[in-house]
Amino acid sequence: MTYYPQQSPIATGLAGRCPRCGQGKLFSGFLKVADRCSVCGLDLSKADSADGPAFFIMLLVPALIIPIAMWVEFSYMPPFWLHALLWTPLIIGLSVALLRPLKGVMVALQFKHQASDSGTEQYDN
Repeated sequence: MTYYPQQSPIATGLAGRCPRCGQGKLFSGFLKVADRCSVCGLDLSKADSADGPAFFIMLLVPALIIPIAMWVEFSYMPPFWLHALLWTPLIIGLSVALLRPLKGVMVALQFKHQASDSGTEQYDN
């Protein structure tokens, strides 16, 4: 059996790299997890982060945007259409930008803790 040094789930997830070797690509598309790591052969076909990344984005993005929007409102009092013009693209863009890195971190954390829906080991060689 080949030895792989322990990888940081945060670093590999944010980089979109294999959680076991840290070299292969984790994603085969924008959000589709690859079936296997091209470097170490880790089976990633059962990796599923479910709604975890979306949930954390729904908590994080408003916590960042609302204080800024309130500061703009109380400091400059722009019309409502300008608020919509400013914050809608920012919220959507930030949400889309965070989705892939957070999904990578969730998959890497699942690998590190051998987590699965059934409670059994989900990652095979």
